[in-house]
Amino acid sequence: MNSRALQALAAATLACAQLAYADMANVTDNRTTDSASQTITLPAVTVTGTREETLLSETPSAVGVISRDAIAFTRPAHPQQLLGQIPGVAIAVTNGEGHTTAIRQGFSTSPLYLFLEDGIPARATGNFNHNALYELNIPSAGGIEVVRGIGSALYGSDAIGGIVNVLSRTPQAKQGADLSVEAGAFGWGRLLGGVDSGQIGSNALRADFNITHSDGWRSRTAYDRQSLNLRWDHEFDASTTIKTILGATKVDQQTGANSALPYALYQNDPTVNLRSPAYRKVDAFRLSTAIQKDLGGGEQLSITPYFRENRMDLNGSYNFTNGPRIENTAVQSFGLMTKFRKNFEDSMRSRFIAGIDIDVSPSQRQEDKITLTDNGTTGLFRQYTGYTVGQRIYDYKVNYQSVAPYAHLEMSPVERLRVTVGLRYDYARFSMTNHLAAGINAGGFFQSGDTAANFSRLSPKLGMTLELSADTHAFASYNQGFRTPSENQLFRAGASSSAQVNAALALKPIRADQFELGLRGAHQGWAYEVVAYLLTKHDDLLAQRDSSGAVLQTNNGATRHKGLELGLGRQMTATLRADLAASYAVHRYTAWQTATANYSGNEVEAAPRVLSNLRITWEPSQGTQAQLEWVRLGSYFLDAENRYGKYAGHDLLNLRLSQKLGKQAVLFARLTNLLDKRYADSAAASSSGALYAPGLPRAAYLGLETKW
Repeated sequence: MNSRALQALAAATLACAQLAYADMANVTDNRTTDSASQTITLPAVTVTGTREETLLSETPSAVGVISRDAIAFTRPAHPQQLLGQIPGVAIAVTNGEGHTTAIRQGFSTSPLYLFLEDGIPARATGNFNHNALYELNIPSAGGIEVVRGIGSALYGSDAIGGIVNVLSRTPQAKQGADLSVEAGAFGWGRLLGGVDSGQIGSNALRADFNITHSDGWRSRTAYDRQSLNLRWDHEFDASTTIKTILGATKVDQQTGANSALPYALYQNDPTVNLRSPAYRKVDAFRLSTAIQKDLGGGEQLSITPYFRENRMDLNGSYNFTNGPRIENTAVQSFGLMTKFRKNFEDSMRSRFIAGIDIDVSPSQRQEDKITLTDNGTTGLFRQYTGYTVGQRIYDYKVNYQSVAPYAHLEMSPVERLRVTVGLRYDYARFSMTNHLAAGINAGGFFQSGDTAANFSRLSPKLGMTLELSADTHAFASYNQGFRTPSENQLFRAGASSSAQVNAALALKPIRADQFELGLRGAHQGWAYEVVAYLLTKHDDLLAQRDSSGAVLQTNNGATRHKGLELGLGRQMTATLRADLAASYAVHRYTAWQTATANYSGNEVEAAPRVLSNLRITWEPSQGTQAQLEWVRLGSYFLDAENRYGKYAGHDLLNLRLSQKLGKQAVLFARLTNLLDKRYADSAAASSSGALYAPGLPRAAYLGLETKW
């Protein structure tokens, strides 16, 4: 390695160390992989912002791209192991593939993110699930794009913290198949496979499956999933293409939300599960057909009807200390996404996109009160052992309807400047039919009569990109976002009085504003992106007390999130590459006075300032790869009061190996948490004290993939 390369590698490593330990910056890896050798460059195009291919250099937003080759090399067992390679993105494990997400926000279960499959929301608005990525088959994906922060005018509610778009694999022109089998620590086993039909006339088909099992490394944390994905591409005529996608996933897991533990158990007996009766069973089905017609003259029409169904049977451990219950929910969706695009042949290269999204999603919720049994211990060390089912406390249906027209205009008033203007109007209505009698029921929960709630929002977007040189581009943007209250916030607030029900029905959408400034490009072998942002939320939901002492949900909260994101990559030598993803952000309550305390001015809990990921990839010969990954998650406060101190954060090392065996087979291995460190997947505190959810100890995995 020459001296300049050594200096560059040392500088990158030093930068990561400074970011990690001095609480400095969050660096990102917005990247694609050009080949199986993991040659990483800035991606040329992105599809998420406008639902069609757009040059990244003309995209006024921070978009991270992970290619199919990068997914295949990483072979993630959990979304955390992949998405953390994108700047400013962190995923925390709950159990199995369950997760919470932190993109320009603290780790949260709130509906602040939009999870998509080929541009179609995986779930209906108002029925958000923070675990929704486990309904998508990420190890078999054709690619992943993450828009950090508020989305473009083509997206509505929930796209505040970011958008995660999981892309399907394109059927290949030649027949082929692949099969991957792997086994590892704690009873882990996974079978991945796929088949390409090859080109058959004007048709091509790709099928993928995922069968996964884990015994879990802690008591009663087993996990099973089965996924099937089908994609059928059909060329109807020279100007019309049709893409049909089917996705189905079944998840059955024992879960204790990682069964958070008091510090003594976390350090000395982390396999204990204090909430072993918890479980989660999920069924998800999605079907869509995207019809794309070129009309000539630069015009194109896209029509995408879709259907989806999400069902969940849940005994949530987070309810054990506050209203334990069994929840059964089911949501069906019938939707239509339309888009018209016109490219003008003028000196400004103008492009106009307009469309309308329609969604009708009837859902139902049933909840039964349960009585838990435990070992008789009180406080943080109470261990729950079983339960009995009691009376029904909620039983209602909700019909969600939404209509959202939008318009998007791009133009270049001068050659190197690209301006983007967008506007979206969202109208949504929730209509609830209660199957229980109005008033206080046997479970002590107040039931409203049949009722409805309406929401509307106009969201403007403005962005611009500027070509500073052939390989350097700057961008700036202002975006507004929002999210509607979810159906359970509107119709099941654990209410014991009509005042609480009325307050819930009076809730408004949470609003957000984002300013963003970025620079991306390449210089002397370095690929880079640096982004600064300021995101503020208004009308956030928090608890207040009325004159009678009842706790009411109100729109009185406000937070501010500001940060710096950085992505670096360089081929150091012919065999060695370095990639760095890091960010530094401060998340703070600006107005947050609850029923019992005033947290205004405090930092948001579970919101680390520092995220960083450094990967050193070595390819000594064609077909041989090794990658050492250093993951740093910074410290964060345990509670909104900032009273119980901080979780110290952690550093983890992971190792990945891949060796080709001839042309048709690959032997691969992963070793996670190389130094076997004790760390927490999540940490929090309540009035009883601090709790820590221990993360996976050192674990080894070995597998073989064949292709034919």
